[in-house]
Amino acid sequence: MEFRNIAIIAHVDHGKTTLVDRLLQQSGTFRANQQVQERALDSNVLERERGITILAKCTSVVWKGVRVNIVDTPGHADFGGEVERILSMVDGVVVLVDAAEGPLPQTKFVVSKALAQGLRPIVLINKVDRPDARAHEVHDLVFDLLANLGASEPQLDFPTLFASAKEGWAATQPEGPKVDMAPLFDLILHHVPPPTVEAGPAFRMLVTTLEYDPFLGRVLTGLILSGEVRHNTILKALHADGRLVEETRITKLLAFRGLERQGIERAEAGDIVAIAGFRLATVADTLCDLAVLVPLPAHPIDPPTLAMTFMVNDGPLAGREGDKVTSRMIRARLYREADGNVAIHVSDTESPDAFEVAGRGELQLGVLIETMRREGFELAVGRPRVLTRADPATGARLEPIEEVVIDVDDAFTGIVIDKMSQRRAELRAMTPSGHGKTRLQFEAPSRGLIGYHGEFMTDTRGTGVMNRLFHSYGPWRGSVAGRRNGVLIATDSGNSVAYALWNLEARGALFIDPGVAVYQGMIIGEHTRDNDLEVNPLREKQLTNIRTHSKDEAIRLTPPRPMALEQAIAYVEDDELVEVTPRSIRLRKRLLDPNDRKRAKRRAAAE
Repeated sequence: MEFRNIAIIAHVDHGKTTLVDRLLQQSGTFRANQQVQERALDSNVLERERGITILAKCTSVVWKGVRVNIVDTPGHADFGGEVERILSMVDGVVVLVDAAEGPLPQTKFVVSKALAQGLRPIVLINKVDRPDARAHEVHDLVFDLLANLGASEPQLDFPTLFASAKEGWAATQPEGPKVDMAPLFDLILHHVPPPTVEAGPAFRMLVTTLEYDPFLGRVLTGLILSGEVRHNTILKALHADGRLVEETRITKLLAFRGLERQGIERAEAGDIVAIAGFRLATVADTLCDLAVLVPLPAHPIDPPTLAMTFMVNDGPLAGREGDKVTSRMIRARLYREADGNVAIHVSDTESPDAFEVAGRGELQLGVLIETMRREGFELAVGRPRVLTRADPATGARLEPIEEVVIDVDDAFTGIVIDKMSQRRAELRAMTPSGHGKTRLQFEAPSRGLIGYHGEFMTDTRGTGVMNRLFHSYGPWRGSVAGRRNGVLIATDSGNSVAYALWNLEARGALFIDPGVAVYQGMIIGEHTRDNDLEVNPLREKQLTNIRTHSKDEAIRLTPPRPMALEQAIAYVEDDELVEVTPRSIRLRKRLLDPNDRKRAKRRAAAE
């Protein structure tokens, strides 16, 4: 059978997964009466809740006798490690661009990777049914983007289709005809070359993605470059430097057929398959016949830029909601995550109860924490910190710098530029984007952006859109001001009382309701001033024999400020922790006893 291997790449929320849904439906992969959930490839619960793709997934359809392997890739920069590896096993890309928003940072990032590998793109202008669509203008912007990225003449001579994945049609013009996706299928068969396979009977496959299955163990996915492989064959894994990693027998050979991964007996060069049975092999290793001695060239994996400390929850309320609370359980779960996600690094610390987890960004680490709490884990996590490195030539300190593109109403450009400048960002471009909006482009240190998104949404009245992308390592840009306000810290343990909270409202915004379990050292609100304040949220109203209408009025509390997981992680300072349990997210001081905090503060001042 003939094969075509393509990846669909785009910025987050431009419609990749919806497009794959339509391709599966119209190719006959689903029965006519089959009930299939919307965004079928986003099978992970968190993916469906957040409306984003977290893990790259492979599927396949058959069109006119040709099997088309389609990879749906993440659009968020935190999961860019998935995208880079996927491109090495495809022969073409569909660049999906929103007809109103145009190309955004993640589009630029992924397209530059695809161009560097010599892939010729197909451009699909999606969402042309939007009332604010500007399809032809966006088409010109895509051409300019490719030209600026150094595309070759063949790459600049790209075919373009206009589509509405939601409505299920593609055409050569925005006006239609609005029939089906057949024009896209036909263009893929005509424009994307068959996979390049090498002559020779020896089986060789470069591992591009890795996942952990509780029944199969490590499952390694990649493109078969040469030869064929059969179920139950003995293979070996070679490291990129030629070292033997291991030899083993294949316990399961899997191929992607529609939405399912099916066991098969044989696979040939050009197909994308998954292999189970290896215990040590990982991404960038070569799986091959025993006679092969030279590994395939592999792309290095970009290092993480952000780290957090995960530790045992040692608070007074520990163990009440979760059943996985010990350091042994937490350590095993984190290392299992690192086994299946090469973008995450886990290492032990000096304390047996704490572990350092490094990743690509706040969202990626937040997804890991949210997944663990839903599995029944209780843990405490510290504030994210950037991973710096030394300049090999000068020894100077370097930190990760991000490219930030902000679309904002003209009225808010001043406050956004001011806030970004305070965070050591440098304004690179400022262009009007029509309809009373301006596009601002910054280069900003990653540490300056931690916790800024919530403040940004408040400053822009919820109308601003901010997109971030790792740019490079650059010189350290100096200190960045942290949180301006102190916090309200509980002095006692028990259940919070409405009367006490009513009296504390003048001190600052509260994070808790009445009747909530609190403990000494727990953060219950934000102080209006820049210092921390210890308060008693348990104080009851004193009973007297005086009865007046004013004294007996019902207490009316201002609703508390809820703190989602990512907000809590970005909010805490270095001396604070986020306590995460299956049902609660609490903020607390790292040292719960006030005397311990005073001693630590004196030591820090002396040093």
